[in-house]
Amino acid sequence: MGWYEEWRRHLRLASDLWVDRSLDHYRVFEEKDRSAMMRKKRLLKERKAEIVKASAAGAVTGMHWSGAARVVRYRLRQQFLIKHRDVFYLEERQTDRQAVFNGDELVRDRSVTVEPEVKARSAEIPDPDEGRLRAKGKGFDYDRLSAVKYADRWWCDANPEYKAFDVDCTNFVSQCLRAGGAPMHGQFNPGAGWWYANHRWSFSWTVAHALRWYFEGESQRMGAVSVDRPERLQPGDVICYDFQGDGRFDHSTIVTAKDADGMPLVNAHTTDSRHRYWSYEDSTAWTPNIKYKFFHIGGD
Repeated sequence: MGWYEEWRRHLRLASDLWVDRSLDHYRVFEEKDRSAMMRKKRLLKERKAEIVKASAAGAVTGMHWSGAARVVRYRLRQQFLIKHRDVFYLEERQTDRQAVFNGDELVRDRSVTVEPEVKARSAEIPDPDEGRLRAKGKGFDYDRLSAVKYADRWWCDANPEYKAFDVDCTNFVSQCLRAGGAPMHGQFNPGAGWWYANHRWSFSWTVAHALRWYFEGESQRMGAVSVDRPERLQPGDVICYDFQGDGRFDHSTIVTAKDADGMPLVNAHTTDSRHRYWSYEDSTAWTPNIKYKFFHIGGD
């Protein structure tokens, strides 16, 4: 059996183990991947949910040699049909991965997608002064349906009307908000407002930490209201993630659906995801110190 057949076999096993509970095949994955997979299985059990069918499809995007090892880069598309109580829904995920072969034997498989926690750390966006935090405003007439339709259309692809980034989660959420009618302002000053124009953009458009503070500091424009529980969110609302719990927010998602318990399911970029459970315990970026901010958008 050649390397290509071994890789195809790997994809089949990577799909089957979600249903048959076998973990033997995970020897080729890094520890952080195995830990995230175990957390996902544990979370499903706690939610009284189960994956009743899973599929994995891969497309080779590149190949090179590293010494005697063949390194194959590919894009993995996973689908999970989840039964949650009496409700079925489809979760989807797309990641860029790298498989390493010794001859025709697969010896290692790892993600090459930029993890969310890398994102805001490289951009030192200052926290706003407390004086900028104002009373909540009424916001705007938010078209939630349009925002969710946009999120479902572009969750695994890049809209050519916007620049795409290696770490694209907040850019994606901003596009969804804009599709829902969110007003832009502050054009051409990257440190002010929330905007995208002529292939330029504000920090708040692309950086999770800056968007989180925009919601707090300019809430009268966006109508962003911080709520205390995820079940209070509606489709079109936004969740911000501080994976390390150190006060700097690293990731953004948009709510696109609810599960049978009324908990949010989210879409996101960077690790492209659709209808992923909101808590992100199945992410390799997750830590026990994680903190969340839940924002209801539009003031309705």
